[in-house]
Amino acid sequence: MRAQGWAEAEKAKAQRKPAAMREHEQIFGQAPRMVCVRMLNILNLIDDARCFETVRAMHWPQGVICPHCDSPQVTKQGHDESQPARQKYECTVCRKRFDDLTGTIFAGHHQPLRVWMLCLYFMGLNLSNEQIAQELDLNSDDAQKMTTQLREGIVERKPKVTLSGEVECDEVYVVAGHKGKPEEVKKKKAARAPPSAEG
Repeated sequence: MRAQGWAEAEKAKAQRKPAAMREHEQIFGQAPRMVCVRMLNILNLIDDARCFETVRAMHWPQGVICPHCDSPQVTKQGHDESQPARQKYECTVCRKRFDDLTGTIFAGHHQPLRVWMLCLYFMGLNLSNEQIAQELDLNSDDAQKMTTQLREGIVERKPKVTLSGEVECDEVYVVAGHKGKPEEVKKKKAARAPPSAEG
């Protein structure tokens, strides 16, 4: 009797399992193994050296130029102590020192460059500031300031549009009339009225 009760309990237990698990047991003869998945921090996947290489390539596509006097005659002066991938330079003409971030929107901030790059990436994915703060483990106020500065920096870098030659315009909306100002309409009609024949 005990064996029969045990068999029924096991049968009832097996029916409570999800269908996919029951199917796996039928095919392989054993329950699927549970795999422990370790979450990765996205900040660990970004390399600081690659971030600085990207900034260098975008900031100086033709090679490093002094941001103070625009001279290409610069010498490397080692690396930053806190960020080893951040190269320091000295201009041989004006003798001023600068680094990879001088003259960029990333200069003078306490957040590492990789955090700025990830913030920019998440903005491209259309994540909200709150989501960006959560993903990067930042205060929401810091994320707000960072995204604002990045947006302003993008707008500043856009070249002004200059039209030249023959320009074609498909649609034009011209505001004409005195909507909501009946006195102006009466004045305009009076000015257009032909002189009367009396007189």
